Amino acid sequence: MEMDSRRSLCCILLLVLFGISIQYQCSASKIDADQTALLLVNASEASARKMPDTLFGIFFEEINHAGAGGLWAELVCNRGFESGASFTPPRIEPWSIIGNDSSVIVSTDLSSCFDRNKVALKVEVLCDNGGANICPDGGVGVYNPGFWGMNIEHGKSYKLVFHVRSDEPLNLSVALTSSNGLNKLATKTVVADYVSNWTKVFVLLEAEGTDSNSRLELRSTTKGVIWFDQVSLMPLDTYNGNGFRKDLFGMLKALKPAFIRFPGGCFVEGERLKNAFWWNKTIGPWENRPGHYGDVWGYWTDDGLGHFEFLQLAEDLGALPIWVFNSGISHKEQVDTSDILPYVQDILDGLEFARGAPNSKWGSFRAEMGHLEPFDLRYVAIGNEDCSYSEYRGNYLKFYSAIKEAYPDIKIISNCDGSSKALDHPADLYDFHIYASASDIWFNASRFDDALRSGPKAFISEYAVHGKDAGKGSLLAALAEAAFLIGAEKNSDVIEMTSYAPLFVNDKDWKWTADAIVFTSSQAYGTPSYWMQHFFIESNGATYLTSTLQANPSNELIASAITWQNETDNNNYLRIKVVNFGSSRVTLSISISGLSLQSSGATKTILTSSNVMDENSFTDPKKISPVKTMLGEVSENMDVTLLPYSFTSFDLLRKSISIRTVTTASDLESSF
Repeated sequence: MEMDSRRSLCCILLLVLFGISIQYQCSASKIDADQTALLLVNASEASARKMPDTLFGIFFEEINHAGAGGLWAELVCNRGFESGASFTPPRIEPWSIIGNDSSVIVSTDLSSCFDRNKVALKVEVLCDNGGANICPDGGVGVYNPGFWGMNIEHGKSYKLVFHVRSDEPLNLSVALTSSNGLNKLATKTVVADYVSNWTKVFVLLEAEGTDSNSRLELRSTTKGVIWFDQVSLMPLDTYNGNGFRKDLFGMLKALKPAFIRFPGGCFVEGERLKNAFWWNKTIGPWENRPGHYGDVWGYWTDDGLGHFEFLQLAEDLGALPIWVFNSGISHKEQVDTSDILPYVQDILDGLEFARGAPNSKWGSFRAEMGHLEPFDLRYVAIGNEDCSYSEYRGNYLKFYSAIKEAYPDIKIISNCDGSSKALDHPADLYDFHIYASASDIWFNASRFDDALRSGPKAFISEYAVHGKDAGKGSLLAALAEAAFLIGAEKNSDVIEMTSYAPLFVNDKDWKWTADAIVFTSSQAYGTPSYWMQHFFIESNGATYLTSTLQANPSNELIASAITWQNETDNNNYLRIKVVNFGSSRVTLSISISGLSLQSSGATKTILTSSNVMDENSFTDPKKISPVKTMLGEVSENMDVTLLPYSFTSFDLLRKSISIRTVTTASDLESSF
């Protein structure tokens, strides 16, 4: 009887253990079992290599309303009424009419005083402030909602500039209102007896309320005809007064880019040459800039963000400008090499504009715009993705020879890939673009392992995960891209520059997914791909160390090691970055030779989330962003834990360097 009870107890225990085993196995099917790996870091001088100062930068293209309605702070969309001029009848969108057919008639004509912008808006006010046809309260006229709503903020000032003429005395109400016009945020009255000739009017509007979906109104209650042209509304608090939206500029500045490539991209080429970006049509007073239809991405730009502003943007960022210019090739047209010389001269003029003395022809034009000293332009790219076109090499050589003769120090970038086969033409760098799935980007981390070690170096000017893996900015995409950049660090002896693309997207105009920064008129957030780039800020000019992964589980880890100096505390650090592209938690044993570490003062920064397809959003803008914490005691031989689907950076303080103790959470967050 006693033996039977013992047998029964054993059976019960076995069943319980079996049940636990089944439950564990079910859980393990969701999260793979822990794995181990070994990372060897060789910090000896023999294995060390200085990386280029220019390895990580940014690329700006006018796509997704990145500039018009984005970084460029102009609030009026279609300020010169030119964007719909080619239609019959002409269109004025997004301008809209306030009033009905019995009170106002709105049309366009070609009476503007600007030679390159002949379209003007004609507002015929039929009602009056007395008599049989009395104007409605507030008057009639037009309004402009900007780029999906103007962000007007209480206490801030906005500079309104417009050109006007009328044969009658002018009595005009200008206002910033809510989207339905019912709530006034700022208003002024413009009164003038004589405006029969075109007159430039300045009005400072001070907001007494906040609305991110505001509009600009121009109204009158006096019968007569009023012509308007070149209507601009700019906030006064742009960065350094240079016209850049502060919050978006700040997000770029935070990346500490070594360079900025501009203005495209396909935007440089156009579907047709007439719609390409031509630098000399984008300089000078904004009223004289004709603007153009960007036919690749399908919208009009007034080109307030022009050649001068891009150079100024680079200077404000502390980044080297890289000017991409049209090579005489659009998506559907080519200029014969025999006819390319006028285009070559145009680019030489553009270089003189940027670099010429203030008393030179084009340098004086720059000086008149407020920049006496030359810009630090050292790089140009001849075309964008043009290598396959039959006229490219012939055109390229004409540009190359002329630029080198006039500016021998300028580095010239070819569109042709020189990684596996030597170029058949001279170049200082070659351009390389890659958009692919997450797995393909991951595997391309080794793309340059076998690249030619002599000749021009690579400029990876456009890389990103694209397609369903990207979503609107997923963790999965960021992890694959981080791996790709670790590969760029490893091959930085043949790679001089890298930049993610695209940089910006207005949430109302997703021409391309995904992007680094998403914004509306009043908000902005960084996608995981934006935050991923923060891990590489200190890599510019840092020392690359040889590191080797052993027992790498399923080849789902990739790592790099650098030494760098912190500008804040002047301490020297060893930084180890590791991407875990797998679903298992990994215990990584790190063995470091060739340098000694302080046992304290180390930090860990991690980018991860509970789901690999998680994204940031306006409601949760930092759901996936770097989280920085202190590490416990560290040594040259230690174990660390890597979470599934994560990007982790370990900053280890080197010995013989004074320690700045981090004690508060705000200190830990200060670098992000």
